[in-house]
Amino acid sequence: MVYIVDKLKTLSTCMPYTPKPLDLPIPASEQNIPPKDQTQTQASIEQEEEEFIKNNYVARTLLNEPELPPITWSNWYKEVNWPQAALLCTEPFIALYGLFTTGFVWQTFIFTIIWYFLTGLGITAGYHRLFAHRAYEATLPLRYILLVFGAGAVQGSAQWWSRGHRAHHRYTDTDLDPYSAHKGMFYSHIGWLIFKPRRKPGVADVTDLHRDPTVQWQHRNYLTLAFLMSFILPTLISGLGWGDYRGGYFFAGVLRLVFVHHSTFCVNSLAHYLGDAPFDDRHTPRDHFITALVTLGEGYHNFHHEFPSDYRNALKWFQYDPTKLMISFFKTIGLAHNLKEFPHNEIQKGRYTMAHKELDKFGRTIAWPKGSAELPIVTYEEYQELSKEDNGRALVLIAGFIHDVSNFIDSHPGGRAFIRSYVGKDATVAFYGGVHDHNTAAHNMLAMMRVAVCKYGGEVEHIKKRLGHVQTPTPIFA
Repeated sequence: MVYIVDKLKTLSTCMPYTPKPLDLPIPASEQNIPPKDQTQTQASIEQEEEEFIKNNYVARTLLNEPELPPITWSNWYKEVNWPQAALLCTEPFIALYGLFTTGFVWQTFIFTIIWYFLTGLGITAGYHRLFAHRAYEATLPLRYILLVFGAGAVQGSAQWWSRGHRAHHRYTDTDLDPYSAHKGMFYSHIGWLIFKPRRKPGVADVTDLHRDPTVQWQHRNYLTLAFLMSFILPTLISGLGWGDYRGGYFFAGVLRLVFVHHSTFCVNSLAHYLGDAPFDDRHTPRDHFITALVTLGEGYHNFHHEFPSDYRNALKWFQYDPTKLMISFFKTIGLAHNLKEFPHNEIQKGRYTMAHKELDKFGRTIAWPKGSAELPIVTYEEYQELSKEDNGRALVLIAGFIHDVSNFIDSHPGGRAFIRSYVGKDATVAFYGGVHDHNTAAHNMLAMMRVAVCKYGGEVEHIKKRLGHVQTPTPIFA
C-alpha cells in the first residue's frame, strides 16, 4: 500500500511531515505494467455464459423456471396459504383472549415454561440438529421422544421441515432459499408460510429421512401427534394434575405455541439481521446473544452456517445454548453419541479470515509509505549532490531510503541541529540505536518521508565500492 499526496492533504493532522516527491524518473522496469488486452468476441462470451448456466444449477433453474407473478392488492387472497395463515394469525388472538379471561395458577405457569422448552427442544435438538444436519446420533427412544415433542411445536413433520431447511443452507440468500433474508424481515419470519412461494425451493437430498422409520412414522401420524402434543396433552396434564383445564389449554397450549412459533421463526429472520459475522460475511447469517436467548441457543447463526454439522451453536462457556447442553446431557446418559465438532483449527481459520478482512478494511483508511518500486533510484554520490542543492530540502539517508525531513526538523524531539548534522549523510546507525533507538511511531513517520532509494543501500556499500570490493551489493526492497 502507498500513500497519495492528495489524500494526505485531507487528513486531519497538527504536524505536516510528508514531503513533495522528487522530480526524478522512476525506472521503467519498476513501473506498473498495464494488463494484457483480453478482447473477446461476442460469440466466445455467449459460449462462456452458456457453459456457466449449464454447470450452475441455481442459474439454470432461475432462468428456466420463472417465478409466479408478484402478490398485489388485487390477487393477494388467491396467494394466501389459508390453512397455515389461519393457524398462525388466529392463535395470538386466542392466546390474548385466554390471558384476559383465565385466572393465574402458578403450577400452570411453571408447566407452560417446561412445555415450551420441551417442544422447542423438539425443534432445535430434534428437527434441526439431529434430523436436518445429522450433527449427532441418537438412540431409538430419543429419536421418538424428539419427534413427538417436535410435533407439539406444530411446524410440520420432521421430513418436511428438514427438506426446507437443507434447501435454505444449500441456497442461502438466493431465490431458491425458501425463506431468503433478502426478501425482507417479514417474509423470512412468517411471510413465506402465510403466502404461497413464488417458486419452488431448490433441490435438497432427504433420502436418508425417507429411509428412517422413525421419521416416516411421525410423517404419517403428524396431524394426530401435533394436535395431541400441542393442545390435548397440556390441557389434560393441567386439568388432571391441579384442576386447571382452562389454563392448560390457553397458556400451556395456545400461548406456549405462539412463543415456540415465533422463537423458531426468529432463526430465519432475526438471526439473519441482528449481530456480527465473526466467521464469514458473504451471507446474511449473524451471531447475537439476544437471538440466542429467544431461540434456545440457535442465535449464533453465523457459526452455524459456516459449520452446519457441528452439534454446537455456541462455542464459549458463557454463550447461551441450552440445546447444546441438552445434547451433551443426552450423551452423558447414553441416549446420544458421535457428537460432531468441526476441527478447532478450521474454526480459527474462519476467525482469522474475518479479523484479517477487518484489519484490511481499517488499513484502507490509513495513508501508507511508498515502497522502493515507486521511488526513483539514485547513487550515493547523486544523493550527496542533491542534499547540497539550495531548494529548501533536507535529505537524510536511513536504511537505504532517502528521506526529505525538511517539514519535520522543527518538530524533532532531539532538536533541529542534530538532524541538520546528518543531511547528506547516512544516519542509519544513529537512527537504529546508535544515538537513539526510535520507537514504532518514529519508524512509521520516517517512512512517510521517503523520496528516493539509494542504489546499493547506503554509505557502507558506497565505501566498499570506492575501495574496490567486488562483493555484489544487496539491493533494498521494502
